[in-house]
Amino acid sequence: MKSYDHKIIQENWQKKWEENHVFKATEDLSKPKYYCLEMFPYPSGYLHMGHVRNYSIGDAFARYKRMNGFNVLYPMGYDAFGLPAENAAIKDKANPKQWTENKIVGIQTQQKQMGLSYDWNREVATCRPEYYKWNQWIFLQMFKKGLAYKKEGLINWCSGCGTVLANEQVEDGKCWRCKTEVEQKPLEQWYLKIKDYADELLTDIDKLEDWPERVKIMQKNWIGRSEGSIIEFNIKDKIDSSGSQIKISTFTTRIDTAFGITFIVFSAEHPLLKELVKGTSYEKAVLKFIDETGKRSIIDRTAEGKEKNGVFTGLYAINPFNGTEIPIWVTDYCLYDYGTGIVMGVPTHDQRDFDFAKKYNLELKVVINPVDGKLDSTNITEAFHDDGVLVNSGEFSGLPNREAIQKMQEWLSQNKCGKKTINYRLRDWLISRQRYWGTPIPMIYCEKCGIVPVPESELPIKLPEDVKFTGEGNPMLTSSEFVNCKCPTCGGSAKRETDTMDTFFDSSWYFLRYCDNKNSDVPFGKDKAKFWMQVDQYIGGIEHAILHLLYSRFFTKVLRDLGLVDVDEPFKRLLTQGMVTKDGAKMSKSLGNTVDPGEIIEKFGADTARTFILFAALPEKELEWSDAGVEGSYRFLRKTFNLINYEECLTKDSFDNRDKTLIGKLHRTIQKVTENIESFKLSLAIGSLMEFANELQKYREKPIHLPTYLECVKTISQILAPFAPHTAEEMWMELGGEGFVSLSTWPTFDLSMIDETAEASEEAIKNTSKDIRQVLELAKISEPKSIKLIVSASWKYEFFKILKEKLSLTRNPGEIIKAVNSVFPDKAKDTSKIIIKALKNPSFVPDVILSQDVELKNFNDILTDLKEEFGCEIIIEKTEESLEVKAENSSPSKPAIIVA
Repeated sequence: MKSYDHKIIQENWQKKWEENHVFKATEDLSKPKYYCLEMFPYPSGYLHMGHVRNYSIGDAFARYKRMNGFNVLYPMGYDAFGLPAENAAIKDKANPKQWTENKIVGIQTQQKQMGLSYDWNREVATCRPEYYKWNQWIFLQMFKKGLAYKKEGLINWCSGCGTVLANEQVEDGKCWRCKTEVEQKPLEQWYLKIKDYADELLTDIDKLEDWPERVKIMQKNWIGRSEGSIIEFNIKDKIDSSGSQIKISTFTTRIDTAFGITFIVFSAEHPLLKELVKGTSYEKAVLKFIDETGKRSIIDRTAEGKEKNGVFTGLYAINPFNGTEIPIWVTDYCLYDYGTGIVMGVPTHDQRDFDFAKKYNLELKVVINPVDGKLDSTNITEAFHDDGVLVNSGEFSGLPNREAIQKMQEWLSQNKCGKKTINYRLRDWLISRQRYWGTPIPMIYCEKCGIVPVPESELPIKLPEDVKFTGEGNPMLTSSEFVNCKCPTCGGSAKRETDTMDTFFDSSWYFLRYCDNKNSDVPFGKDKAKFWMQVDQYIGGIEHAILHLLYSRFFTKVLRDLGLVDVDEPFKRLLTQGMVTKDGAKMSKSLGNTVDPGEIIEKFGADTARTFILFAALPEKELEWSDAGVEGSYRFLRKTFNLINYEECLTKDSFDNRDKTLIGKLHRTIQKVTENIESFKLSLAIGSLMEFANELQKYREKPIHLPTYLECVKTISQILAPFAPHTAEEMWMELGGEGFVSLSTWPTFDLSMIDETAEASEEAIKNTSKDIRQVLELAKISEPKSIKLIVSASWKYEFFKILKEKLSLTRNPGEIIKAVNSVFPDKAKDTSKIIIKALKNPSFVPDVILSQDVELKNFNDILTDLKEEFGCEIIIEKTEESLEVKAENSSPSKPAIIVA
């Protein structure tokens, strides 16, 4: 008898998989390709349960596809640059490179303990020069194409991380990583022109048919396309050094309200503002307001319901539509990185403007009236946002406001004081980081030649190792050997760029490097990328909906335009898995509610951890950790494994209804498991598998038809393989399966193998046995002398078939009774009662209606079993031959029961 020792089984099969290169992927044209990928992890040195869930989902699907004849690429790597390694260098004097490599070994060891079917030959780590060389190369191609540029701008500064953050990395005014309040300050930085691809990024979202709607909406909102107008205003009495009129412009989606502008606001960060107020009596107050505003978070400044603040600048703008003078203010709610950083204020038709105007006693002008009413600016209590008719709007008065928009845009264009335009919320991607552990930006600064790209032949520009980690400033500046270099253009003295790239740069194309990770000539061969791309199934957390996924889409389009790939989108199908929680909260060290996967694997085995985490909830749902659930999964695997131990089972040669029913259930199970895996309902797939394993346990309680039993157990080992591969491999081997179950052909279901008559017979027998026990219990008879089963009259079988057909067409009792009475006119009294009963309780009519002869045979076949079960004489008879009054109560699959 073979015992279930998960440790021995696990180690044995992991060794065999590795020795035989079972999961190695090649560009095999004889099979359809399938690229399955999870978002690669930051190598923290150990797995957490979120990792276990992510990888268990991906591995189950990769294994399933492999068994279905697909050529599966399923790689793993590490997003290995980042702040933790640098912090370790500052705090513990650790070498960032060695620290990171040690962490990679730690997490990889646990991944291998899980039995994940990765092609480890494809591994990448973004911190290794053979990877980040190609980060630098891609950056240079972007620079040549004009997509990478440097400019001074207001940046999001995180003092906690000591670096700049992209807009997408600021969450609720705080750093996405360390949660420190973010402040804004000016700095020269490198940017990527993601905004150049804004329209395509937006329109192509509609191509992502197999992405969660929630993610698509988040991306659309982040890109934030707005159709509107640019309006140019002259600033009163302000002339520049060349003698030209100083102008400012605003973006608005509501040009129809332009005659109602009563103030204009600058963002506190706008670079023109300080120059405009310089030397005026308002300068001191304005500068003080700018300083105070800069210390507040964006979320605090713009939160709905938050009081808006401002200061008058002493400046006036001229409304181009009517020549009126408009006071200019600086406010905390206007943001520099949206539109032009200057906003027109129309208090009667915008609630925020209304609140601001009321606070500072600014003028209100009504310029749109409701279609059926009239507004009075002297007693208006809130802004009117709806459509209506223009008033007090010069030549445009009387027009419906939507019609006026186009005409007013045409007027702007004709008078050269504005134009129709499109604005995006999306800003260009700021990639500069003032830290060490990242990809060096391959640019050089020469006093003579300016900014010069590093020649491609000199790549990679490696990170210097003679740096000092003090916790202050950029460590790269401490390496004079790195900083000081020769200009590749003139040969003179020059200095290297000391900023490194945002780590999201690394993760925006790694999926392409997996296609050809050993290539030292190019980032990846175009032919190999063409073979494997798109990623057919991508799996990761919802927290990456904007950052990583948007950047990866951008990179794919850029690389396409560079002629390196043929696809527009990187990921065909996306699954965002839910969190793993414990005690109702997300697992967290600070809450003390984490569970160590290593301990679970040690005690119960990797298969138990995988099976539990896949069975406990659907992949996209939140999963609540349960110690009892883990133990239950372990018991299931142990019991299922024990199915291979059948030597003590009684056997039989005959193949009867019980065996036919079992084969039918096998094919139904294959169907359910297959369909549920395809639709990522992995918990339901495992549930179906558990149900069938229980059926096999019950089947063993009586003599088994050995060929049937072995077929079922062998098939169970195959459909178990995606979820519990070690257990499945051991079962497959013990049952004489050829090769690896991981490479066997996924079983197909054949609905013709489902014998509905046999299933209905088994169900009727099971229900009859249950009914007998209920009768005995109600009659309080513990030791019956005899039990008589009276099979229904033959005419009722035909009647029930007709009734079933009519019930599928109508619920009208009159129609059904009329149809039935035409066939059974002499049974009208009996049939009417049955019809009414069936209408009240549709389950009264069996799904499959047998014949009287079949039912008689079924009960006679199990006569001996019934005698043993109830310990008394069993009598089987037809209603037509019975003298019992209760015989008339019998119906198909539900014999009358007489107990003595």
